Amino acid sequence: MTILVTGGDGYIGWPTALRIATRTDDRVLAVDNFARRDWVEEVGSVSAVPVAWMDERLEAAREVHDVHNLSFVQGDLTERSFVDELLEVHEPETVVHAAAQPSAPYSQINGERANYTQHNNMQATRNLVWALEEHDMTDTHFIETTTTGVYGAPEFPIPEGGAVMENQGERDEVPFPAMAGSWYHLTKSHDAANLRLAAQQFGIPISDVRTAITYGTETEETRADDRLKTRFDFDYYFGTVGHRFCAQAVAGYPVTVYGKGEQRKPFISLEDAVEGLARLALEYPDPAGEVTVYNQVTRAISIVEIAETIAEVGDEYDLDVAVEHFENPRDEDETHKMEIENDRYVDLIGEQAQDFEDGVRDIFGTLTQYRETIEAHEDRFLPGVLEDDED
Repeated sequence: MTILVTGGDGYIGWPTALRIATRTDDRVLAVDNFARRDWVEEVGSVSAVPVAWMDERLEAAREVHDVHNLSFVQGDLTERSFVDELLEVHEPETVVHAAAQPSAPYSQINGERANYTQHNNMQATRNLVWALEEHDMTDTHFIETTTTGVYGAPEFPIPEGGAVMENQGERDEVPFPAMAGSWYHLTKSHDAANLRLAAQQFGIPISDVRTAITYGTETEETRADDRLKTRFDFDYYFGTVGHRFCAQAVAGYPVTVYGKGEQRKPFISLEDAVEGLARLALEYPDPAGEVTVYNQVTRAISIVEIAETIAEVGDEYDLDVAVEHFENPRDEDETHKMEIENDRYVDLIGEQAQDFEDGVRDIFGTLTQYRETIEAHEDRFLPGVLEDDED
């Protein structure tokens, strides 16, 4: 049996592939084209944590974890010929699809990057599911990390997947409407719809894992050796809000909260995100032809609470963290109290392994070792003109 993990060089994809490989004797094949490294370089930034190349990572996995079933293939999933060859040669029984251009701000820079993001993300997913159909591999379990961003910010509690629509006294359950707020998030809304169609037409079993904002620098496996570390982005375009705040604190910058910051966003630790994907890959019980949606979130946290927690934990690392509020450039409800159901996902992982406060400790424990890297790129905390956009 082969388990395919796309985006295998990425923040979530790499530790997921590593965890799966430590828990099974089946072959685990990571796939990536290293584009994330190029995108971050394009915006003038770098991973705060040095990221080893794949040959070093695989060597470390063998030496440290006695993992001999993990391998890597470089290729572009938007190229159908590559996808065909990949499936013909390796015949995966499970696909964990974590490959995507994942940045909303990057997708919003201009029309070129919006087009690139939508083509890259949706073409890769379509290529994979169509190749499964055309190569008679529709029993393959297809797991995709979409995003909780497909839900937008509704005023009602967000269900785990579906919604109920009522009209003229009649009610029915329907797929949750696409309420995404960026060109990136909309790719995942379209993916969710395409995956539902693939399940209906091809009978492919689908797990739509709607990943929340993920925080943390380590998993149980990556702690063992520096060569196993995953990336950590802190710039405006690729650094998530919690990561960017932590990097600002390490660099001596005030943590910048736009507006009141009382709006709540869904969060999950890297450890808890990886655990759920690994369990789905190894223990999937559901029948073919169905879509199961998991809200991969453990808690909704307000932006101001994130900042205040970072400031409090910063004291433990001798960081003098100031929290400052600035006028919000975004058109959003600064007091929105998001509620999101997650019973199915919590049942999957058993219990939360790392809360946000411990996640911040994890991050500071790592980032304080790379303070100079962050300080050298501190201008990337805010959006700027990209080199290829200058005239």
